[in-house]
Amino acid sequence: MASSGRSLRSGYTTGACAAAAAKAAVMLLLHPEKWDLGNVTVEIPFPDGSRVQFTARLYGVTREDSGPVALASVTKDGGDDPDVTNGATIRASARIMETAEAGYEVVVIRGGQGVGKVTKPGLSVSVGEPAITPVPKSMIRQAVQEALSGDGGLAGSRGVEITISVPKGEELAKKTLNARLGILGGISILGTSGIVRPLSSEAWTSTITASMDVAKALGIAEIVLSVGRVSEKAHMKRYAFAEEAYVMMGDYVEFSLTDARKYAFKKVHVSAQWAKMLKILMSTPQTHVRHGAINLRKGVERLNELGIAVPRDRDFNTAREIYDYLVVTYGLSLPMFRKVCIAAKRYAEGLTAGIPVIAHLVSYEGDILVDSE
Repeated sequence: MASSGRSLRSGYTTGACAAAAAKAAVMLLLHPEKWDLGNVTVEIPFPDGSRVQFTARLYGVTREDSGPVALASVTKDGGDDPDVTNGATIRASARIMETAEAGYEVVVIRGGQGVGKVTKPGLSVSVGEPAITPVPKSMIRQAVQEALSGDGGLAGSRGVEITISVPKGEELAKKTLNARLGILGGISILGTSGIVRPLSSEAWTSTITASMDVAKALGIAEIVLSVGRVSEKAHMKRYAFAEEAYVMMGDYVEFSLTDARKYAFKKVHVSAQWAKMLKILMSTPQTHVRHGAINLRKGVERLNELGIAVPRDRDFNTAREIYDYLVVTYGLSLPMFRKVCIAAKRYAEGLTAGIPVIAHLVSYEGDILVDSE
């Protein structure tokens, strides 16, 4: 992927970093005499069958009541992706478990400080469990199994306990939607491939789907798709739905509306300010500017088709200029702006396949100006 004429560098997920840190911790635990403390290269398998090397830091082995515990970490390199966890330290501790503790599992994975705990149903992780999703769990187990098999395995039915922690995880989580999803106390250990592709849609769409999973599991019948915090807060102020009903779709309009129909919600609300609402009524599936700047001439033409007279021969530089022209010329005419909402609603209902949609136009002052009803 390129941005401003240069290639963007891919990186690795928190799940991949946790797996590398876990393998390093087990290596140190089994043979502390073989390793100098500090940086070491660790290679782990990825879900696609490839192998990737990480630089892990070995801290040492401490003696606790439960036995020796080894600690290692990996610093997350997310490449050029602007994720909040880029640069975070992902730590793993490892200790041997005796028969009674290990049960039938060779590798037991726990969440430590800075890793969130799931408190709401609907996610891929059960309530009460640490927010470490299935693929990272599998990667951790495979990486640890490699360290164990290379050492001849564990005697008898003993197992190894891996605890993943993120020192600044609770602080980082405040910059995410984790709390709304019911993930409290830290970040999630995520990833489906182990690789972070910069500016990809995966992180956004995964959060959208997870939000709908939670809403459905809690029995919420109506959800609100918002393009941003201003639009979301405006709807919250007017209607005060349950927090779990609000889904931050960002620019992923088509994905969100199409995804919503899978859940058979009773109703879907779309909340957006003028520029985004104009794009929606123009049947724009992805409203971010990098997917194409809004064609203002087509926007003017579409408004005229709705009976909203806008000069076709005037050069508008932004969608906001069109909005300002309408306000100056016609005032805050609610019937006129309702036409815009109705047109956006029709496009949206074509994607929800029969689920009713209400479109809410949010003013630049942060209040709902009018809706499609």
